[in-house]
Amino acid sequence: MTLIDRQRRPLPRAKLLRIARAAMAAEGCKPDTEVTIVIGADKWIRRLNQTYRGKDRPTDVLAFPQQVWEGKRFLLGDVAISAETAERQARALGHSLAREVSVLVAHGILHLTGWRDDTPRRRARMAERVEEVLRLAAAARK
Repeated sequence: MTLIDRQRRPLPRAKLLRIARAAMAAEGCKPDTEVTIVIGADKWIRRLNQTYRGKDRPTDVLAFPQQVWEGKRFLLGDVAISAETAERQARALGHSLAREVSVLVAHGILHLTGWRDDTPRRRARMAERVEEVLRLAAAARK
């Protein structure tokens, strides 16, 4: 598991990694499954969104499933998060940046494992699953 933080806002790195591990475990991934999470700026994620989704605007999170074997390691995929968009969303929702990025880490991992949020019903189910993952990660800390 790799977390690359390319921005300057303070984030709870250990907590984010714990959430990613909890999401992967909840979805049945083996402990040695590899995921890379990159946290950056709007300009960077806007380029990714344009290149891979044809949408010329920043977004909060993008997931890039790989699901390939590389030697003895299984590469699940990559998650890209914009800290700037997360910060705006956190303010709008009345919670912390750390909480919003935590949600986005879980959300991104769920996308890598096959969850979709392209309909209202799927969005609601995914939001429920994100909260379950956050509870599992919190319980794992104790």
